[in-house]
Formats: sequence, C-alpha cells, structure tokens
Amino acid sequence: MVTRFRSGSRPSRRRDRLAGEEPLEIRVNGTPLAVTMRTPGSDYELAAGFLVSEGVISKAADFGGATYCRGGSGPGAANEYNVLDVLLGPGVEPPSPELTRNFYTTSSCGICGKSGIGEIGVDSAFDITGFEGEVELELLLSLPDRLRGSQEVFDETGGLHAAAIFDAASGEMLVSREDVGRHNAVDKVIGWALMEGKLPLTGCVLQVSGRAGFELVQKAKMAGLPVFSAVSAPSTLAVELASASGITLAGFVRGDSLVAYSRPDRIRSVGETPGTAGPDQLPRAVAP
Repeated sequence: MVTRFRSGSRPSRRRDRLAGEEPLEIRVNGTPLAVTMRTPGSDYELAAGFLVSEGVISKAADFGGATYCRGGSGPGAANEYNVLDVLLGPGVEPPSPELTRNFYTTSSCGICGKSGIGEIGVDSAFDITGFEGEVELELLLSLPDRLRGSQEVFDETGGLHAAAIFDAASGEMLVSREDVGRHNAVDKVIGWALMEGKLPLTGCVLQVSGRAGFELVQKAKMAGLPVFSAVSAPSTLAVELASASGITLAGFVRGDSLVAYSRPDRIRSVGETPGTAGPDQLPRAVAP
C-alpha cells in the first residue's frame, strides 16, 4: 500500500505496482563474468546481448544455450533465477580475464566495472560505414510513440526504460523489451536478434525511450545497427562514436522534428532528393 498526498486534499491509501529490480549474475561456461541489476524476464536475451556488446559472440551459433543455477547452498542461497550460466558455442573463445567484472553493474550504467577509458570501446564484427540505405523522416518520427505503445509494464508502474528494433524500410517493429536499466533493454533486443539469427541488424533502426549515451551507441555498433534514434539528447562521446562508426544518430526525436548528429544522409524528408544531406553536414555537440 502507498499513501498519496495531493495539495488541497486528504491523503489517500491505495495499492500500487512497482517495477521489479533484482540482480542477475551472468556466468560463462561456469565462470562468473558480471552482475547486473535488471527487471526479471528475457534473461537469456539479456545475457546474449551483453555478450554481443562485449565482443564475445556475434552470431547465433556462438550462443550454445543457457541455464539458471543456484548461486550457493543453504538457507541464504541466491534465488536460482538470478544466476544464469551461458554455454558458448563450439570454438568460441571464452571472455578474457580482463573482461570479468566481479561486482555489480547498476541499472543505470552499462559500462560499470571497466578499469580504464581504453576498455569502453570494443571493435565490432560488423561494418556499418558502407550501409547506403535510407529511412523516411516521417517513419523515424513515428517510432517513439509506437515504442511507448508497446510498454505494457510501464503503463502499470511508470518506472521502466524501453528499446525496440524496427525495420527501416517497412517500419515493422521486430521486437521491443522493457527494463529498469536502459542498457539492459538494449541488450535484450540485441540478444533476441542474435538468438533469431538476425545479426547484423543491417537495415534496422534502434529506438530507445531515453537519452543516447555512449554505452548504448556502442551496443548498436556491436549489433551492426546503422540508425540509432533517441527521444532525448546524446552525449559528446556518443556523437563521436556514432560519427566514427558510421551510425546515423538522431536525438530529440519528438513530435514533428529531430536532430541528426551524424550521418544525416540516411534520413530522407518529403520533397528531398535522396542523398542531398551529405555525411559532412553534422551538428556540433556541445560539452556541458
């Protein structure tokens, strides 16, 4: 039960629903790798997407499966659904010892545990720079509302981020996921794509419900996503990474407008000749 206070009215008591948040320990071939705070659900996809983001796997055959296991024994043992052991496919090299993060990643950060700035950038198995497809401006502008319409848990709790992958040509929503962590929501949709054999996500758009941070653009890069759309602002480092990786980064995608921070040539508006907005016409990010 919660107590609601409103100016000019008496306090009232009512039932309320909250977004779930629990730790998930990800192990690889029995070896602990990382702990993240997440909303339970789609855990296999979350683990698969996390491993894609870290450059450990890049195709469906690399993911040999996963199973829940207990984190310990006795009365205080961890919930068996909060420890997930991933089996890598034949011939896939296990994560290097430097990648192991034996402490938790918060639900608001996807790069916690990295020991240095040089570790936050990972080379992708996919080249995005050569993608020459375009996406209609009106289609991009419609994506935030369509993503919001898919957020069933948010409607009940008001406390979740979301991410979705759309086909850039048809506008079809391929998958959407929610989580208390925005990086987890992105990992879940990327993990879904890996398990469905859809990587690289050439010709697709990643839509997120919040801002465009570096770690999310990095995940898009690792999945081969050429277009990243966010309802809020990007950071300077996110713009730098998008520009270097050939990703079209759109921010403030709201109502009837957006701001393209990199590769605006992939966005086509009504009456525009295809390819007229050159890749060199980039807005300059301003540091706070």
